[in-house]
Amino acid sequence: MDNQEKNKEHYEKLYANYDIKNILYWINHLDEFLDSATSTETSWFALYQGNFREKLKGKKVLEMGCGNCINAAVMAALGAEVYANDIASSSGEIIRRLNENFHFQKPIVFVEGDFLENELPSHSFDYVVGKAFLHHLTLPVERSFLKETARLLKPEGEARFFEPAVNSKLLDEIRWHIPIGGRPSKFNKTAFLEWKANDPHPERSLSSTHFRKAGEEFFKKTRIITVGSLERFSRVFAWGERRNNYKRWSLQKERSLPSFLNNSFARGQLIKYKLPNN
Repeated sequence: MDNQEKNKEHYEKLYANYDIKNILYWINHLDEFLDSATSTETSWFALYQGNFREKLKGKKVLEMGCGNCINAAVMAALGAEVYANDIASSSGEIIRRLNENFHFQKPIVFVEGDFLENELPSHSFDYVVGKAFLHHLTLPVERSFLKETARLLKPEGEARFFEPAVNSKLLDEIRWHIPIGGRPSKFNKTAFLEWKANDPHPERSLSSTHFRKAGEEFFKKTRIITVGSLERFSRVFAWGERRNNYKRWSLQKERSLPSFLNNSFARGQLIKYKLPNN
């Protein structure tokens, strides 16, 4: 099955009949939600670095792979004009219900289907964002997505992507041998191969070097900020305030570590592209 078709099938099922109750609660308590999320969760901590929260008001933003639409809703609640794209039509149903149940300054616009066929006007967005999205793409498709991102951004615009980081082959190999959630250990060969066959993620590079080089083809300025080198050890704590306290401490403390340690041990990365070449 084609990788994009596999993604569509997977996420149509995942987000069918998705309950928006939590999203509505979070955007009705926006400051409380963001204060917590951006201090304890690597994806929110990374994506919202550099006062992104304050910069969104009045900006036109396109989100790739909006998925469960939490981030699209948060950005719209912060005053951005949000266009949200996903290959799964079930994401559009989430957005329809969010628009019906919350008074955004500008309702979220759903852009359904293949992002490469979006027909949106060039140079029309202040930001293009993706939250754990690019790693779902094969490398040739990713290249086309980044080219399209450069077309859609305003000359002074910025692309911001949060992605997993794999900068250590040894750590990555260890990771595959530890069962997490529905993913079995690589030691269990039969179960692992069955899981892998149904996994919507393609085999591809997730290194910071890859994302830097990929961006340099279409943007004059690229920056990678790795996160989670200390935060990854939060898994030794049970869910609860003790774990959250460790996350808050670690995400701040790791900034003072040497870059080679942060890069090697990072769980995630913020990828920033500016100054499109076109």
